[in-house]
Amino acid sequence: MQKKITIIGAGAVGSTTAYSLLARGVASEVVLIDINTEKALGEALDIKQATPFLSNCDIYAGDYRDAVNSDVVIITSGIGRKPGQTRLELVQTNVGIIKSIANDIVKYAPNAIYILVANPVDILTYAFLKYTGLPKSQVMGTGTVLDTIRLRTRLAEIYHVNKQQVHANVLGEHGDTSFVAWSSATIAGVPVDEYNASIASAYNLPTEYKREDVETYVRKSGGKIISRKGCTVYGIAMSSTHIVNTLGGNAETALTVSSLHEGEYGISDVCLSSLSLVDSKGVRSIITQKLSDDEYQKLHASAEALKAVIKSANV
Repeated sequence: MQKKITIIGAGAVGSTTAYSLLARGVASEVVLIDINTEKALGEALDIKQATPFLSNCDIYAGDYRDAVNSDVVIITSGIGRKPGQTRLELVQTNVGIIKSIANDIVKYAPNAIYILVANPVDILTYAFLKYTGLPKSQVMGTGTVLDTIRLRTRLAEIYHVNKQQVHANVLGEHGDTSFVAWSSATIAGVPVDEYNASIASAYNLPTEYKREDVETYVRKSGGKIISRKGCTVYGIAMSSTHIVNTLGGNAETALTVSSLHEGEYGISDVCLSSLSLVDSKGVRSIITQKLSDDEYQKLHASAEALKAVIKSANV
């Protein structure tokens, strides 16, 4: 796959994403850009020396000018929440970072597909769209793609099945108001509510569980990882890599990326995750799948929570 990918931010997430792209063979050229140029140089050299056992990809550190002709730009730059810092203060700081990046990167890569990774990802995706004026198809956030693979990992453990047999999605904000769309969740094509009764032999019955516990697992996993090792990298790096891989395909793929809603589900002027069709042109359309009344209300509650933050932060 011949794709030039620029990654802005060479920290733990950005550098791991660069490595994942090479390991999966989804890029032919990767540019690492960071305000700490020595860090970017070190990460690029370290990864480059692994390429004899990876894909035939050129990776190097550069600046915004080196992003010319990029097919995809992944933005991981941002700061984590500090002790005593309010969520609004974090939003304002990272929105400022995104604003400064937007003014520079689009000048050199106006036709690229942009993937926002830094948090709060839904707010920053919305801000990047507003500051750049790019078409909504060109800009998406990783949204609840990571939450969704966390969900599928947990359900696969519970049901004792291959993870690829689990089809269930997390929708809404990448944060506290996210929720599982249980009404459309299936195990091996069987609705979760019907799965137990469909098994002929009792040997493989799933572990008993409460849906509330599964949703808590999804929401709190990131915090548990951060408290133990300081950051989360592998899940989000592979989520970003999977999105990039989808952008290289000829067929549309449904992903729970964060995208701009303009009337879908009665929601407008906010970025959040519902199912979006993604292909080489970016976000092609939002799938307005049937939701239960409860799920519909939760999606609206998530949108309103995000709008309140956007208004407070003066995006």
